Amino acid sequence: MIAPHSTATPGSPRAVRKAVVPAAGLGTRFLPATKATPKEMLPVVDKPAIQYVVEEAAAAGLDDILMVTGRHKRAIEDHFDSAFELEQALAAKGDTMRLDAVRDPARLADIHHIRQGDPLGLGHAVLCARHHVGDQPFAVLLGDDLIDPRETLLSRMLEVRERREGSVVALMEVDPEQIHLYGCAAVEPTGEDGVVRVTALVEKPAPGAAPSRYAVIGRYVLDPAVFDVLEHTPPGRGGEIQLTDALQDLAAGGTVHGVVFDGLRYDTGDKADYLRTVVRLACDRPDLGPEFSRWLKEFVAGLAGGASDGEEECTAA
Repeated sequence: MIAPHSTATPGSPRAVRKAVVPAAGLGTRFLPATKATPKEMLPVVDKPAIQYVVEEAAAAGLDDILMVTGRHKRAIEDHFDSAFELEQALAAKGDTMRLDAVRDPARLADIHHIRQGDPLGLGHAVLCARHHVGDQPFAVLLGDDLIDPRETLLSRMLEVRERREGSVVALMEVDPEQIHLYGCAAVEPTGEDGVVRVTALVEKPAPGAAPSRYAVIGRYVLDPAVFDVLEHTPPGRGGEIQLTDALQDLAAGGTVHGVVFDGLRYDTGDKADYLRTVVRLACDRPDLGPEFSRWLKEFVAGLAGGASDGEEECTAA
C-alpha cells in the first residue's frame, strides 16, 4: 500500500487525516428493510456496509472520521460505540473471536457524528462537515460504493493530492449507456499513468451528451476551498446542492485531478448489485468461501439444468 502521509514542512501540502462519510440518505430503494434500519447498516456477509467504508479509510491512514447522518440513524452511532453488556457477556464465555469482532468498529478510528438535518444533497452534507474539518484537506467516502479491501485506490488518491495539491476524484470508465447515472468528467492527460486533469464535470448528463466515459465514483480527496464554493452553490439537479457542481467550479481553475480506477468496486445502493456484492465477498472469505462456493456451483448448475418438480425457477429481474 502506498503510504499516504508524510511529515509536513512549511509550504508543503497538509497531510490528510480526516474523512467524511455522508450517511443521511433514506434508503428508499431498499424499503421496507430500511424503514427502521439505516441502509448503511444492511449486512454485507457479517458486517454492515458502512464498516467496510470506515475500514478502508483507516487502512489509508485516516484516523479522524465524521459521519454525517440524519434522523433514525442512531444504529450507526451505536455500532461504532462500545457495547459494554455484550462485551462482558462474550468475555465471560471466553468467546474472544466474537469479542474482538464486536470491539473492532470502535477501535478503527476516532469517530464523530453530526446530523445533516434537511436532506439537501451531497454537497450540503459535505458542507455540514466544515466546522469539524476546518481548513484542512479531507477525504469523502460514500457508503454505497464499496472498494475491495485489496485495492489501494484511496491511498493512491491521497498520494496524488500530496504531490499535486487541489482536489482529487476517483474515476471509472463505464458503458456509455450507463454514464447518465453518474457525475461525468471531461479530462485531459497529465503524462502520469492513471492520473488525469479534470477540466469539467457534469452531474448525470443526458444520454448522448456526456463529455467522456469517465464516471465519478464515491471517493474524493477535497481541498478545503470546496467549502467556500459550496456556500454559494445553488441547488442543481433534483433541487439538491450537488458536490459535482462545486467541483466543476474548482475544475475550471485547473485544481482538480482524477485517479482512474479499474479495480474491484461494489455498488450496494442497487438491490441486484447488493446481492452480487454479498456473494462475491462471501466467496472470498477463507472461512466461508470454500463451502459456499461449492454450494453456489451446485445451485447454478441446477438453474442451468432447469427447475425440478415443485421448485420455482429463479429468473433474472
